[in-house]
Amino acid sequence: MAAARKPQDQNGRTLGPRALQTRQRLLDATSELLERRSVRELRVVEIAREVGTSPATFYQYFRDVEEAILRLVERAGEDVPEILALIDGSWHGRKGLDNARAITEAFVDHWERHGAALRVRNLKAEEGDRSFRSVRLNALSPVVEHLAKRIEEFKRGGRVGAGINPWAAASSMVAMLERMSSYHQSFERAGVTRDQLVETCARIVFTTVTGRPA
Repeated sequence: MAAARKPQDQNGRTLGPRALQTRQRLLDATSELLERRSVRELRVVEIAREVGTSPATFYQYFRDVEEAILRLVERAGEDVPEILALIDGSWHGRKGLDNARAITEAFVDHWERHGAALRVRNLKAEEGDRSFRSVRLNALSPVVEHLAKRIEEFKRGGRVGAGINPWAAASSMVAMLERMSSYHQSFERAGVTRDQLVETCARIVFTTVTGRPA
């Protein structure tokens, strides 16, 4: 596995400790501002002002606001291995439902930590932006593949119906988990608690993967 490339400035220079700190502060400010306004309204000068620096400093590290958001989305992808490890865990007996709950919780936590950037990622990907489509694919494809593998195992064992396509089922579950996680606060305002949402989604995931009622 190739080593991760160290962050560089716009001139291709590897960043030292102080520069990395400044870059991180700019990313944190971008993330915080995205929680309060649309990406189309966000300006470099606002991000720079948030950390007490100048737009010129911002442009040392990022070409534009979208590139900063792309870096945030890439950082969000660091959560994915945790989800994959859960998918690869036990799906048998009571542990299986507990595992499905943990996977659903991980999705909700992921969106609570990175929701603003992930919403931009999905919007830009749907609009056809290749960079955002690529980073979305890199994050979600392994989740779909690992879920599909587990469904296939239960299908071979006669648990999952012959008419179920594992990849289609896995893709449907990922779409559901993303959608429910991204809007769970709206559901809470409608009277659906976080725990109820997690339990409901977990039972759907468990039954889809194992072919057994939850």
